[in-house]
Amino acid sequence: MRHLVTGGAGFIGSHLCEQLLANGDEVLVLDDLSTGRYENIAHLERGGKCRFVLGTVIERDLVTECVRESDTIFHLASAVGVKLIIDQPVRTIETIVDGTNNVLCVAARYRKPVLLTSSSEVYGKSEKVPFAEDDDRVLGATTHRRWSYACAKALDEFLALAHRYEYRLPVVIVRLFNTVGPRQTGQYGMVVPRFVQQALAGRPISVYGDGKQSRCFAHVRDVVETLPRLISHPDAVGRIYNLGTNEEVTILELAERVKALTGSKSEIEFIPYEQAYVEGFEDMRRRVPDLSRIAAAVGYKPKRSLDDILKDVIEEMQSKGKK
Repeated sequence: MRHLVTGGAGFIGSHLCEQLLANGDEVLVLDDLSTGRYENIAHLERGGKCRFVLGTVIERDLVTECVRESDTIFHLASAVGVKLIIDQPVRTIETIVDGTNNVLCVAARYRKPVLLTSSSEVYGKSEKVPFAEDDDRVLGATTHRRWSYACAKALDEFLALAHRYEYRLPVVIVRLFNTVGPRQTGQYGMVVPRFVQQALAGRPISVYGDGKQSRCFAHVRDVVETLPRLISHPDAVGRIYNLGTNEEVTILELAERVKALTGSKSEIEFIPYEQAYVEGFEDMRRRVPDLSRIAAAVGYKPKRSLDDILKDVIEEMQSKGKK
């Protein structure tokens, strides 16, 4: 079986490609390398079962060619990171919405199953924790660019379910919650690699806001081991699934844990949101998934703890620093 992975040279995408190859399948990677890196998948191409195509999901003809060559589609290509969303809102919206529309339209034409990765961002400012897939969403005003990503990903979901309803397209939607691990960079505001980089360099560890906002961080290996099981599960078609962990930690506690695991003497500094991003920036206070639906579907249970994640990220960054 050959799988198309859009965004396959990215952080999560490259790990997914490794998993699919380990399962004995072939992989076709479509990535424009705007946020992904070729070195993430260079070692995979040498095996002969992975092929890389440089391009974007915005190019309908290229998407058509790649879909026709594939049996299933994992659509991961997307704008990533809060900083990118704030700094380049047009690119964020166009890449997400136009790209997903292309993938879904072509997939419907050729009857190819699609797994669409969405985001916990779609829940917005909801205070009903843990977040369940059928819960109402609470979003900020359109004058806050922060929420453009959440709206674009929600529109992705609406499009996918519309294709399921009108054209019977086999589609599964997965809302990812703070996926972390080796290869992730802090370039676009990802908190774990940024904290680890700062701690290893002995620089102040920058906590945005008061640090009391909490998140649940999932190891990328837990995520990519589960995605293939969902796309092949007949009862998953047309449904939405949260995927992450429910080990909750505040951002301040995360900074302290990174500091302890690295043995760093870095100080922890607090940066106001308006200084880190823009005036009037809004954030979620808690982001905790209800994992009962995915557990019932495929028996999902996270195998790796937050400490496992941090140790893997620290080890990778230390090894890079020694080269």
